[in-house]
Amino acid sequence: MKKYLSLLLFLILSVSIPLSAQKKGFYENVQKKNVNKLLDDFNTLAANADFDKYFDCFAEESTFIGTDATEIWNKKEFKDWAKPFFDKKTTWNFKSLKRNIYFSKDGNYAWFDEILDTQMKICRGSGVVEKIGGKWKVKQYVLSVTVPNEVVDEVTKIKAPIEDALIQKLKITK
Repeated sequence: MKKYLSLLLFLILSVSIPLSAQKKGFYENVQKKNVNKLLDDFNTLAANADFDKYFDCFAEESTFIGTDATEIWNKKEFKDWAKPFFDKKTTWNFKSLKRNIYFSKDGNYAWFDEILDTQMKICRGSGVVEKIGGKWKVKQYVLSVTVPNEVVDEVTKIKAPIEDALIQKLKITK
């Protein structure tokens, strides 16, 4: 009898462990699709100059970091900066070419990085999203212009006069 109970217990455990792993994989795949949809919608809404829906993608407490070293805005500041572009329908049109998404153990946060096709050529978008009230929202978004290694010296020479002044200013205020 003990032998049969042990065998039954072994069978139950050997089946239940893979099932729980399958559930976790399924859940993560569903959440990955949800985060992908948020980020795809985020890009499309900007391209379509849909101000309200675009900014609804952001959490109330969120940050947007732009390509210029001085561009770091909370949601309200970014809305104020972006409003004229949305009003004139002269927004940006980013298309994701490749995206990676990773999740926190509790499943409430995800972080991503993506390569974007933009009017500035290839850029990188990266950030953090949080599940708030059952919906994924952007907590932080960072837009970076990529610079091919072959031309980084030329780019550095071009931007040096502008950024040298900013470096000095930042050193003083540190």
